Amino acid sequence: MQTRGSRGYSHKAKNGWKQIYRMKNSYFYEKTAMDIQTRKIQFIQEFLKSANDNLLDRFEEILKQEREISFEKEIKPMTLQEYEQRFDRAIEDVKKNKVKSARNLKREIASWK
Repeated sequence: MQTRGSRGYSHKAKNGWKQIYRMKNSYFYEKTAMDIQTRKIQFIQEFLKSANDNLLDRFEEILKQEREISFEKEIKPMTLQEYEQRFDRAIEDVKKNKVKSARNLKREIASWK
């Protein structure tokens, strides 16, 4: 049994699950009522139905920009004092023979397999 909700979306009355009314290729109208996983799945399904090269290029660019922004937020420059402390610690590690050559490290990694 189908009924119309107050905003015009159709939904199944017996379980209350709303189907999204697709208005001008946009299912985002009711996005606040969905959890993030449902939104992702529906977005991907919709994208796969209508994707073209231009749209794919635009989404790739958006993802690239978002990765760069989040990467920049994670990187915090060292102060001069922090840099000097790390440098001093590295010198001490060399003096105490707490370092490995690249060759020895590669051998060790190869033995893990």
